Amino acid sequence: MISEGKGDSNSLNADARMPSLLALRCFESAARFENFARASDELHLTPGAISRAVRLLEEDLGVELFERRSRRVFLTEAGRRLAKAVSEGFGVMNQAVREIRTDARRARQLVLSCEPTLLMRWLIPRWSDFQARHQGLDIHLVAGGGAFSFDHGIDLAIRRDDFPRPDTYHVQTLFLEKIGPVCRPEKVDQWFDKRRKHLRASAPLLQTASRPTAWNEWANASAVPKPVAQMQTFEHFYFSLQAAIAGLGVAMGPWHLVRDDIQSGVLVAPLGFVEDGSRYCLLSPALLKPGSLEMELLEWLQLLDDMGC
Repeated sequence: MISEGKGDSNSLNADARMPSLLALRCFESAARFENFARASDELHLTPGAISRAVRLLEEDLGVELFERRSRRVFLTEAGRRLAKAVSEGFGVMNQAVREIRTDARRARQLVLSCEPTLLMRWLIPRWSDFQARHQGLDIHLVAGGGAFSFDHGIDLAIRRDDFPRPDTYHVQTLFLEKIGPVCRPEKVDQWFDKRRKHLRASAPLLQTASRPTAWNEWANASAVPKPVAQMQTFEHFYFSLQAAIAGLGVAMGPWHLVRDDIQSGVLVAPLGFVEDGSRYCLLSPALLKPGSLEMELLEWLQLLDDMGC
């Protein structure tokens, strides 16, 4: 009787034993696609590895999970039951991981990536206002432009919306881009016509390698002929704007990058500014939650634009 009792106990333990988590992950992907090759692409494994993992799972459970016909696979009734349970289980785990990571992020500083020239010439000069309004909140500012990934230590990003991005990113408009030619005040008579309607053909033009189409975008938005003059090229917007401040020529100035210089009289925009059809956005991995630090930052950024800052 003792041996029978032990046998029953061992049988119960065997029934309660969970299969390999890797095998379940391979099965879940293969079941979702009903295709081993697509599952292998998703999990970065070979189709053979997916097939072996599923076979081991079938042997462990003592039941076929897929019906294999003409090099295609179809879920059996047992396979559908297991696929539903495993999918729900992984969903619960993924949600828990996201919540834990979010809590961990809030326990440390939030990382905000911003395009370098916008960070230098617009955000940092106004950052003390945010700190005064939100004392004790820790946000780390880093410079970065173009494509990025939220998997690499970035929580939020401010970008001009002019590059491909995953559809899963949440996008909130901050302001529309407005651009116009800018130069030193004392150079206006030399480089612009008397009525301040056009650039003179002799005006030295400055452009940036990071946005080489800026002059053409302005011409299209202003309905004027595209400039044909030789242009001096700088690596970044900041350098071309500094060159304009130094009196080297006329730069294409985005309003938010030159507004402080115009208000202080260092630069002027004789032809004004026009919207070029682009915008600056705050990008986040998901919809921002009301009351969160991320939402407080968004509201402050939008307040800046509403106040004309």
